[in-house]
Amino acid sequence: MDELLRPSSIVRTTKSEAEPGFLLELSTSAGNQHSIKERQPKPAHKTPTTPADALEILKTEPDYDSLISALAFLSRHEAPGSSLTSIKQPSPLSAQLVQVLVSEIVPNYWALLIEDADQPKTSALRLLLYCLSSITGVNAILVRLKALTAEAKSEAAAKARRPDIALGLGILLDLLCRLLQGDGWLLEAFRLATSGHDGPARARPRLQEIVATFGGGRIVSLAAEADEIVKSDAPSKQAGDIWPADSLQYTQWLGRNTAKLASDPSNDEAKATSDLFAKALRLGHPDALIKLLLSELVVTPRADPAVFGTLLGHLAQTEQRRVLFSVLKIFSAEHLDRLGRCESEDSKPLISAVAGALNGIRGSNDNATKHFVEWLTGSSGAGLGEGIGIRRAVLAAISQSKDNIVAVLEKSLAQFGDQLYIKHSPILQQEAHAQVLLLSAGYVHRKSPIKLAMLLRSSIWLNTISNRLRAPQQKARILGMVVGEALSGLVDKGDKRLNFKMEETDEEEGAWYKGLTEISDDIGPLDFLFKPRVDSPKRKRQPKLVQRPVTAQLPPTGFIIEELSDEEAPEEDDIVPYAKPDSDPEDSDEDATLVTRNKPKAPVYIRDLIKYLRDTESYDHQKLALTTTPTLIRRKADYGTEVSEHAEELASLLVGLSDKFELENFEELRVQGMIAIAVAKPEKMGQWFAKTFFDGDYSVSQRASILVVLGISARELAGFETSDYSAAAAFPSKTLPERVERLYISNNPAYTQPSSALKPLPPNALDNIVTSLTSAFLAPMAASAADAATGPDVLKLSTFSSRLEQSKETQDQQLHPNPKIKYTPHNKTRVRIIPNKTAHLLATFFFSPLTARFQAALHSSSRANQTILFHPHLLALYLKTLALLLHAAGPSTLALPQLTADFWRLLLGTAVRARAVGDLPVTQAVLFGFAALLDVNENRMREVCEELGREVVEAQEWVAGVFAGLRGGDEGGEEERVRVLAAGVLVRLREGVEKWRMVLVGDLIGFG
Repeated sequence: MDELLRPSSIVRTTKSEAEPGFLLELSTSAGNQHSIKERQPKPAHKTPTTPADALEILKTEPDYDSLISALAFLSRHEAPGSSLTSIKQPSPLSAQLVQVLVSEIVPNYWALLIEDADQPKTSALRLLLYCLSSITGVNAILVRLKALTAEAKSEAAAKARRPDIALGLGILLDLLCRLLQGDGWLLEAFRLATSGHDGPARARPRLQEIVATFGGGRIVSLAAEADEIVKSDAPSKQAGDIWPADSLQYTQWLGRNTAKLASDPSNDEAKATSDLFAKALRLGHPDALIKLLLSELVVTPRADPAVFGTLLGHLAQTEQRRVLFSVLKIFSAEHLDRLGRCESEDSKPLISAVAGALNGIRGSNDNATKHFVEWLTGSSGAGLGEGIGIRRAVLAAISQSKDNIVAVLEKSLAQFGDQLYIKHSPILQQEAHAQVLLLSAGYVHRKSPIKLAMLLRSSIWLNTISNRLRAPQQKARILGMVVGEALSGLVDKGDKRLNFKMEETDEEEGAWYKGLTEISDDIGPLDFLFKPRVDSPKRKRQPKLVQRPVTAQLPPTGFIIEELSDEEAPEEDDIVPYAKPDSDPEDSDEDATLVTRNKPKAPVYIRDLIKYLRDTESYDHQKLALTTTPTLIRRKADYGTEVSEHAEELASLLVGLSDKFELENFEELRVQGMIAIAVAKPEKMGQWFAKTFFDGDYSVSQRASILVVLGISARELAGFETSDYSAAAAFPSKTLPERVERLYISNNPAYTQPSSALKPLPPNALDNIVTSLTSAFLAPMAASAADAATGPDVLKLSTFSSRLEQSKETQDQQLHPNPKIKYTPHNKTRVRIIPNKTAHLLATFFFSPLTARFQAALHSSSRANQTILFHPHLLALYLKTLALLLHAAGPSTLALPQLTADFWRLLLGTAVRARAVGDLPVTQAVLFGFAALLDVNENRMREVCEELGREVVEAQEWVAGVFAGLRGGDEGGEEERVRVLAAGVLVRLREGVEKWRMVLVGDLIGFG
């Protein structure tokens, strides 16, 4: 019924125009309508002469011409004959005018104002926006938004919500978007607040009001709440882009305005600008804000980094430290990480440019210098997981002062030789600090050789070398040897030089570390920061030549015709013609215009694959790219440099790809593509995926897929998993023709025909692997328990052959007690242990980056890092991934003591155990981590008890408490499975403690 009763027209009349006989009988005839219009009085056009007249006109629902006249009068900077100098200046009269404009004029005249928006500068909308472009106008809009939102959320309005509430909220949001548009809004507001003759005492409260309104998050919260009500009221209506409701877009707008405000030479309110910047950092996107300010104030032509330093100078110490650390991270990620080890001379100008930017930001701020020194020597790891370029740039920035560089050297040397640091710090962090130590030693040697010589004669140096040589981890010992030889080479001459005569210290990596003492970077111009990115030196290297077997060359032209005899000819013709299709599936559509004849072809080059992945609007391109990615990457991995040059770009596209078209097996294909990249380039992509998991701006499911990729690819590299895509990616030249394959291979009973169907990766692939490994871990204990239940071992029967084989094995062990050489019991053939390069790869490029970044994230104040660490699903998956990586590396890993110590302490950490309380998935992940540790270290429990005695006993007590706290009883349930796993881990731990009790006694004296 409401749709049938609609007014034909609406006539607005003021009270002065209303007469006693205003209600007239209307006729449908055209003549009567014409006579009525003639009898109605026409409102007179009014032009205000004073602000009070303008206020009176606006209150009485003026016509459009009167409205334009009033707005034009108020838009003047000075109103003659009145104390109101400008409507933007705070005063009682201006507050009344703004209130009338927001509450009366905007709701009633908005449609007309929007229609007139494209007119010249004298349009009513432009005049209205000018009158409201002040802190008073913004506050009036926010108050009106809050009132309408509260009314919409009230219980009475929820039962029968008036339709005009959502309409009014939409109008106010549109007005707010148009009013705040532009990068100079806050600069104009600051000028207006300080332009009066009231003095700084009255200007300061106005500035504080601006800072509190725009930096406090009030605009974002009210706009987001109102936008949600508008969308819920009309979900089918196409909503506009209300950017103030998006915290990221609003933060970027605030950052651009802050940059404009800070770079303006006429702005004397540096403290208020810094306060605004400090509040903007708390809006939830600090990295995006700092990156935008760097691009506006530092990394741009004709920019002065000192402006950014002034912005930092008025911040609190904690805020300064946080911003500077983020600045270093941004410079590393955007400019220096692509340089790798910076071995090329082309990297030096870019490092000098970054050093110049950091030196300009630091300026004369002593606190900034202290923060740089703390970053180089603190527990954050001096850019943990990042390239050496950023460390070189920071040292070059602070090397202008001799005292600063000496302080870095002394702190680095004391930390490098600390026993607790050697024992508990991840090896990735120790490598970063070793680089800082060597670089700073080179600077001190050039500035003050006597100071370095005195330092190397002190007890700190002797304790450092002795503690390093006593380190239980081989990598820690090698680092100590390399640092010792490098620093001794700077001071000592001839035979006095320290030389451990180890192959590891003279290899490529050791020589690179020793060369760091000769590096010297200067403060350079910022021009190299503005140039477009070029390929890293690694990409400019010539590809390795691969020797291929020489094949007979075919003649360039013509055919080879060979006549076969009857005996050599096949019995039946191998050429089978294709059957003619009954119908073309492309013609099944009734509409011929919808038939796609020019379908895209599958990509054969990596650049085409990237092009397809970027085309998110094409269904065919997305489908072809996903189905082709795993096979194409594996096929191109060892041929050319396509994969190595575009590996990071491909990985970033796949990690952030969304299922826009709801493709079949989308998630499985996406993960398989990332696995193919990780398997193709493990040294590079293992670290990249670990860094992306902690630093990237991705969802929980996308981060979980990164962990799945690391776990599955590590097991494939170790040989535990075999992907069907590997066989599908093999070139035809590596396989026999089908006819020859049938003749020569099919008769072999051990041969199985490979399947051509590609099996999709199940969504719970890691959980399935964890379940199988858990069963393998518990199987021996279950078998021994079953044997104990059947009777004593003496009564059990065994065959003569089994006893004979067992006696021969015992005899072999007595004759050849060397555990490093294995013998078979029958032929006595010696099988020497082969160095496990895969274990080194997994330990260095997969396991260590994940654990080191976890430790760095624990000490970070970033809210995003804390969210990642303490999300139950991600934490459980993260621990399972580390356990799988350790198991894939295996017991023959040279760095197994270091990996065991890092993972054991991580599992016993307060953050992990606190999250395991009451959370069965996290508890199961921790127990599975202990199971993997015990399984891999089965033959070295004595060393584990010697190195981690306290940790072993602490783990036993914790697992016992978990086992006692689980009730179980639900056969096959999750709690029962966790209880069984806890029982297995507890049994293995008690066996180790009982067997090596005497080893643990010395380490556990005083253990509470």
